[in-house]
Amino acid sequence: MGKRMKKLLAYYQNLTSKSLSPQEAETAKTRLLVQIQFFQHERLIHLIVTVLFALLTVITLLANLFLLQPLLLVLSLLLLVLLVPYIKHYYLLENGVQKLYEYYDVLETMHII
Repeated sequence: MGKRMKKLLAYYQNLTSKSLSPQEAETAKTRLLVQIQFFQHERLIHLIVTVLFALLTVITLLANLFLLQPLLLVLSLLLLVLLVPYIKHYYLLENGVQKLYEYYDVLETMHII
């Protein structure tokens, strides 16, 4: 998903730097809206998963403080290791979608003019 986002961002950066006719801008805007919807759904799912992993990590860390079980420490470390890529991926999705919004606004102004 990250590669797809980066590819799409590069495509729309290139596209919005060109001079487009109102019809081309409208077509690009319609296609971009579909992609934004896909990425919004992906972003929501990853937000839920990331928050779940963060909660599980905090719970296991607190349980480890009180119970002092070696297996809980291993579980806590495993969850921390998994949490980092989830946060990184969510960060990419969030910032990518925000950038796609900006490209949509540029296409919208091309359509109006």
